Amino acid sequence: MTGSKFDRRQIIAGAAAVGLANTLNGIGSVQAGTSATGMEGLSVPPGVDLGPAQAFSFDILAERAAKNAQSPWEATPVISPDILDQIDYDAYQAIRFRPEMSIMVDAKRAFPVQLFHLGKFSREPVHIHLVRNEESREVLYNANLFDTPAGHPARNLAPGVGFAGFRIMAPDLKTDWLAFLGASYFRTSGPFNQYGLSARGLAINTGSATEPEEFPRFTEFWLDTTASKGNVLVLYALLDSPSVTGAYRFTSQRSVDKNNIARIDMEIETRLFARKDITRLGVAPFSSMYWYGETSRRQVVDWRPEIHDSDGLAMWTGSGERIWRPLNNPPRVMSNAFVDNNIRGFGLLQRDRDFVHYLDDSVFYERRASVWVEPLDPFGEGEVHLLEIPTDDEIHDNIAAYWCPKEPFKAGANRRYHYRLRWLDDIPFPNNLARATATWTGVGGRPGHKRPEGVRKFVIDFQGAAFKGLGREDGVELVVTPSRGVLSNAYSHPVVDQKERWRALFDLEATGPDPVDIRAYLHKDDRALTETWVFQYFPEP
Repeated sequence: MTGSKFDRRQIIAGAAAVGLANTLNGIGSVQAGTSATGMEGLSVPPGVDLGPAQAFSFDILAERAAKNAQSPWEATPVISPDILDQIDYDAYQAIRFRPEMSIMVDAKRAFPVQLFHLGKFSREPVHIHLVRNEESREVLYNANLFDTPAGHPARNLAPGVGFAGFRIMAPDLKTDWLAFLGASYFRTSGPFNQYGLSARGLAINTGSATEPEEFPRFTEFWLDTTASKGNVLVLYALLDSPSVTGAYRFTSQRSVDKNNIARIDMEIETRLFARKDITRLGVAPFSSMYWYGETSRRQVVDWRPEIHDSDGLAMWTGSGERIWRPLNNPPRVMSNAFVDNNIRGFGLLQRDRDFVHYLDDSVFYERRASVWVEPLDPFGEGEVHLLEIPTDDEIHDNIAAYWCPKEPFKAGANRRYHYRLRWLDDIPFPNNLARATATWTGVGGRPGHKRPEGVRKFVIDFQGAAFKGLGREDGVELVVTPSRGVLSNAYSHPVVDQKERWRALFDLEATGPDPVDIRAYLHKDDRALTETWVFQYFPEP
């Protein structure tokens, strides 16, 4: 699992579609206690086989992770690789999880679980268990869980080989809203029932110039049928990799407001145990895609005006500053670090929700989720890392963001992290600050005059109630600080016929291949009116 970065986008998207092509009419009868002797109250469909009962708790799981860290890492064996190699993309699409085999995690049937089959692109099995009253039993693979055509290679797999992952369905079984598949990746359908960026359990050496990236993986999951109730789902996971082991508890809550906009809150508790020294540990990591947008019109090659899952990194620093960093598709791999102490929150957002800005009526980029991290226990000193990788297509996840603690994680040490992930349409924001809602760049100078060479114009729109009642003569000033270059023509004004919207403009003359880091915000007297906009500009790609 070490080595160069691999892309899970197509695998997750393909697997998530399994079982949704046909109309689903509900599940078959579910009998309490079927195939679950010794676990009173556990309900599984007939034909779902369970392994023997074992004691389970989060503390037991953490003890197991700690014990695993004391032994050398062993790769998860791939069972029947010759058969799995035959289950390519097309063969995988022919496999359908049988809806009547959906496993109900809670008594009210709010969390039906469907399982992902192994295949050529999901070869390493995970083991999935059901928990009831501090006992667990493994859900065992058997071919009867899936519909497969006659002569399909999947029919040759032996019972008990495991699964690729799982997803949580809506009660009507027509859509899913949470999926775990591949390494430690997971994602939700977000506020508008549309998958986009992915979260990960842990990242190691992501963006490192000296060490190969390592992809820890969840090897086992436990779905808690006792604690899951109402709209709260509780599950656990065991993490393993050459450098670290870990125990995870996820407590997820999905709610829908009066406008049918969903929000998914995930409280995540982790206990990590280091096998080896880790310099670049990535806590609460994300993977996303940014091909081009309004800031990078020179890169447009497709008919669609913008293509991205996320358009910016938002941060709320320990000192209280709000920062917005629009994403780039850079000319070369770029890794940026934002130093902080006890950061209050950060996340990759999709702020632009206007369909006309994307015009894609099949994948709906304007519906992609924003994800926000809130530490529930202080993260201490460290950095938010932003990795941007050049891309020429929308199929590649070329953006990564995570928290990197200041102190290296030493072999034999253990750590705990406790934070909340919020998958939502937009993050909570103070009324006394305006946010950056659009960024454009173009040739510098003034329209109707000869344009100077090597000069780039930047235009930023800010919106918010902080501008209420303010006009051109009320002392609103633009503050711009570039890391190098010559600044000119900097000013701001309220946008004509737009409510509480101000525009900041400036020209920057800079040459050479090195990037220019720019900070800008609007203020009046001694008070900031906007969040701080930061950007990385490349004068010469």
